[in-house]
Amino acid sequence: MSDLPVCPACSSPYTYEDGIQYVCPECGHEWSGEANVESDDTLHVRDANGNPLADGDSVTVIKDLKVKGSSLVVKVGTKVKNIRLVEGDHDIDCKVDGVGPMKLKSEFVKKA
Repeated sequence: MSDLPVCPACSSPYTYEDGIQYVCPECGHEWSGEANVESDDTLHVRDANGNPLADGDSVTVIKDLKVKGSSLVVKVGTKVKNIRLVEGDHDIDCKVDGVGPMKLKSEFVKKA
């Protein structure tokens, strides 16, 4: 039996490969082969040590971070609770005590 995926649009088992794409002959739907490998829509964010992060985790800042537009600094060792993962360069959305809401890069935190 073939190990080709079923069509995500109509669930037809009669799909075939066309180069790097899959095609369904029944409904005409086309999708890329890479989409089959990683089909979940969750963000995969890792901290500075390579540990996976998730929404609601607590992290610790590992480097002094200057807050853009002010003279405030988020000090090393500051614990940030209840983070939220977002897409983009600054992939952590959080509220830092004493500073307020801000976005952080995951490369400057470690999982607490």
